[in-house]
Amino acid sequence: MPRTAGHLIVDTLAAHGVERVYVVPGESYLDVLDGLHDASIRTVVCRQEGGAGFMALAEGRLTGRPGIAMVTRGPGAANAMIAVHTAWQDATAMVLLVGLIPFADRGRESFQEFSLEGWFGTTAKRVLSVEQADRAGETIAEAMQVAATGRPGPVVVGLPEDVLVQLTSAPVPAPRPVAAPAVPAAQLDRVVERLGAARAPLVVAGGDGWHGTTGAELARLAEAAGLPVACDWRAYDAVPNDSAAYAGWLGYGRADTLAARLDETDLLMLVGCGRGDVLSEGYTAGMDAPTVLAVPDPAATMHDGRIDELVVATPAAFVEALAGVDAARLRGARDDAWMRALADDQRRFAAPRPDGAERGVDLGVAFAALDELLPADRVCTYGAGNATLWGHRHLEHRAPNSLVGPRNGAMGLGVPAAVAASLVHPQRRVVAVCGDGDFLMNGQELAAAIATGAAPLVVVVDNGRYGTIVLHQQRDYPGRESGTDLVNPDFGAWMRSFGGFGEKVERTEDARGAFERALASGTAAVVHLVVDRETMPAPTDNRPDAGPETTGHAGTGTTETKETR
Repeated sequence: MPRTAGHLIVDTLAAHGVERVYVVPGESYLDVLDGLHDASIRTVVCRQEGGAGFMALAEGRLTGRPGIAMVTRGPGAANAMIAVHTAWQDATAMVLLVGLIPFADRGRESFQEFSLEGWFGTTAKRVLSVEQADRAGETIAEAMQVAATGRPGPVVVGLPEDVLVQLTSAPVPAPRPVAAPAVPAAQLDRVVERLGAARAPLVVAGGDGWHGTTGAELARLAEAAGLPVACDWRAYDAVPNDSAAYAGWLGYGRADTLAARLDETDLLMLVGCGRGDVLSEGYTAGMDAPTVLAVPDPAATMHDGRIDELVVATPAAFVEALAGVDAARLRGARDDAWMRALADDQRRFAAPRPDGAERGVDLGVAFAALDELLPADRVCTYGAGNATLWGHRHLEHRAPNSLVGPRNGAMGLGVPAAVAASLVHPQRRVVAVCGDGDFLMNGQELAAAIATGAAPLVVVVDNGRYGTIVLHQQRDYPGRESGTDLVNPDFGAWMRSFGGFGEKVERTEDARGAFERALASGTAAVVHLVVDRETMPAPTDNRPDAGPETTGHAGTGTTETKETR
């Protein structure tokens, strides 16, 4: 029976296993919304297009299948741009469907007209448009395949309003296969030979694609071969953090000792990620190390510097190939001393300690308490800024697919990602960590949490300022802080007005109880932590002879960070 192109699009998404779409409705794609009315797909109504896009990105990262967002033309597409840019730089699969003006109105500067290709052409893997009703399903199938193939990323699909209502007898297309290249035997032998000969190798796991047992398998073979494994920025869930091989993370807030290892290693093996500026301390560390790069992208996009062996493979395919090799060949003459040293550095770095603040909640104590209260399979989501580094430092990841954070530094992702994570994994505890500036970028999506029954815990760290920018100003313009102060409401009371749980905490001794009550509430919850205005990230000098860390304030060895929106 003939159906409209809009309904064919919905049927195609369902055939691809899509369970949820994140939408801000618009008159430009009414026929798609009508198709969703009777579909098996759940429609999650969001309050702003950036939030919808971030939810789709979170779904893509947690499941490995492209997340789907739907927005309207012009202003709606503009709001969604932040999620597309994040998905592009983070290499996360998502598909953004954008309603467009009718064909007949093009080129007249019609209401909300814009150039889809012009806006998204440099920040998406592909920009498509449904220009024939008969090809509506094929276009969606192509978008789903492209988003997930090779280096994952965003695909943008335009939906002209008049095409959507045209009838078509075209069938629903089957999902297109996604290639998973195997590691050639000869190349695997070369990689194994390099690992066996290395005295001080360092494996860095990152990017997306660490699903199922892949990370645990990498940790197992690394322990057997004496290989330390670090994680790239905001990919700390790639391997279990309680592994004897785990060496911490690279990027903002990392331990000084681990950053130094980049220049000590005689073999850097990057799995799932490239050597970008964050990982390499601004293209200054580890640039000359012999490098094995194992990524699904033959173009090695977003990798800079030396490559001695390029293996085109997903993390799963590469780890599976290595797992079939005798551990003795991977180890060579190397003992465990190098691996143990890096693991000891990280354990010392992550050990609970007070932040030394004179007023407000001590974040070192608070986050250590939260780590104890959360189950091992918790999912942590993050926005951007200094506040998130306390969560990175104290909230361990022992289960796969348990972290969603913007590797490109986009603010406002934490709350919508937590809502999506609660829907994707309703049986797992989800917690978002946000600064006060970050929280109100997309805090309105807690309305979507209440509407859908999602129950994340959102921890808001409130120092009354854009702390990351203050840190830069103190360094570059001392005594001249400008444009960074914030005036905040009681975020706990604000959350209660939505019908959720909310509590404001101003003393360290009250934090644990607030977390316990929030986690027991059975609903979306906000715990508002008021901290010392001068609180910054904890110092990163964790050398054995560095002495105890007593403060997290600027000017005491705090790591510089350029993470902004």
